[in-house]
Amino acid sequence: MKPAPFEYAAPPTLDEALAILSENDPDEVKILAGGQSLMPLLNMRLARPELLLDLTRIDELGGVRALDSAVSIGALATKRDVEDSSLVRDRNPLFMESTVMIGHPQIRNRGTVGGSMVQADPAAEYPAVAVALGAELVARGPGGERVIEADDFFITYLTTSLEPGEILTEVRVPDLPAGTGWSIQEVARRHGDFAIVGAVAMLRLESGVCVDPRIVIFGASDRARRHPEAEALLAGERPSAALFESAGQAVAQSLEDPTDDVHASADYRRDLARVLCARTLSEAMERAEGSGA
Repeated sequence: MKPAPFEYAAPPTLDEALAILSENDPDEVKILAGGQSLMPLLNMRLARPELLLDLTRIDELGGVRALDSAVSIGALATKRDVEDSSLVRDRNPLFMESTVMIGHPQIRNRGTVGGSMVQADPAAEYPAVAVALGAELVARGPGGERVIEADDFFITYLTTSLEPGEILTEVRVPDLPAGTGWSIQEVARRHGDFAIVGAVAMLRLESGVCVDPRIVIFGASDRARRHPEAEALLAGERPSAALFESAGQAVAQSLEDPTDDVHASADYRRDLARVLCARTLSEAMERAEGSGA
């Protein structure tokens, strides 16, 4: 199929893009970045905007640059830009690892970091890692600039806290603290598919006990979620396989309304979450031990 008719605008600056957005009903505008999710929706006429606002000419929304304790990734930076960035590789290997897990090279050549964040697919890697890391998402709109914590940005399935008239401009990915062990693993039907269930784990070891453990499960419910009950079991405890299994059990018990669809049942997703939690914690511990912590 082909898209339904729409008007098209490709402004060269962010200010012009915001002006165009303010002059139109935001519900009737679709924003084009990499187009990897939007173009199929247009072609299948599942999305029928009156206006397509193309941001790809706005140079200020691209690039990867260093901040004092974070890496700033422009919303229009592609996954390939991140994959090729020594800055990201050196300062946040977890974010780098999540990048190379996404789709295939052709997808990463076109798909943007901001597009993945705004799409807010609950089975996508970037939102999960953003929540685990405590990333900040920066938006510009009629009220100026707004900085949103990742845990507040993702609301539910394909829904974020962006206000009407706002455009995501930047993702600030904090540096991994020294000695942090990390892991991201997922189960998918085929390489490059969205995860049926995935897990992200982070922890540090101080005096042989777990410090600042973080567990995020994605693909199992309406958004990527941290699991504070499981994290509390780990904090201040000496790591062990039994402890990690207990954390996995806590994650499985705390999953709210696991997704039940043609790809996997709710019970299967719950069990996958349990297993992947324990596996990622084990790998995170090995990396923390290997760091000399």
